Amino acid sequence: MMHALEGSRLDQFSARGSGAIAAALLLLGVLAGAWPASGADLSADEVRARIETAAGRPDLVDLDLSELDLAGVDFRGADLRGSVLRRARLEGADLSGANLDVVILRDANLKGATLAGASAFQTVFSGGDLEGADLSGAEIVAKFERTNLKGANLAGANLAADMKNQSMGLLRAHLTKANLAGANLAGATLGRCIAEFADFSGANLEGADLSRCQLAGADFSGANLAGADFTEADVRGARFDDAAARARAIGLD
Repeated sequence: MMHALEGSRLDQFSARGSGAIAAALLLLGVLAGAWPASGADLSADEVRARIETAAGRPDLVDLDLSELDLAGVDFRGADLRGSVLRRARLEGADLSGANLDVVILRDANLKGATLAGASAFQTVFSGGDLEGADLSGAEIVAKFERTNLKGANLAGANLAADMKNQSMGLLRAHLTKANLAGANLAGATLGRCIAEFADFSGANLEGADLSRCQLAGADFSGANLAGADFTEADVRGARFDDAAARARAIGLD
C-alpha cells in the first residue's frame, strides 16, 4: 500500500514538473519571438519573415499581433489595415509609408518610431507612447487620447476632420489629455480636432491650423503660435502663458 501511494505521489510530481518545464519553455519561446504571444496570430519572427520574403508591399492585414516585441522592425510601406497591436513593442520601428488604417495600437510603445507619410485613418493610439516619434507628413485622423507625443515631429501632418467621409458622423482627430509638450506641429492641419486639456506647452505651432478645434483647458504655455490659425476654436480655459508670437496668431483676441 505504501509503495502504491509513493508511486502515485511521484507520478503527480512528475506531471507537475513536466507541466512547469513546458510552461517555462513556452515563455522562453514567446520572449525570444519564436512563438506567438498569447492570442497573437504570428510570432515576431514570423512577422519579420513575412516582411523579408514579401514580393512588393508586405501584407499584414487583419492580424492580431498584440504584445509582440517588434522593436526596430522595418515595416516601410507595409499594409497593416485592420490589424491589432495592443501593447506591442515598436520602439524605433520604421512604419514610414505604411497603411495603418483602422489599426488598434492602444497602449503600444512607439517611442522613437518613424511613421512619416503613413496613413492612419480611424487608427487608435490611445494610451500609447510616441515620444520622439516622427509623424511628419502623415495622414492621421486618429484617436490619441492620453497618448504621449512629447517631442514628436508632426510637421506638415494632416489630422483634420475628413469632411468627405462623414456617413458615420464627424470623423476627426481626438487628442484629449494628450501630451504634445515640445512637439513640432509646424504647418500641421488639425481642423475640428478635439484636444481638450491637451498639453501643447513649448510646442512649435507655427502655421498650424487649429480652426474649429475643441481646445478647452489646453495648455499652450511657451508655445510658438506664429501664424497658427485658431479661427472659431473653443479655447475656454486654455493657457497661453509666455506663448511666443501670440499677436501673430489668427483668431485669438
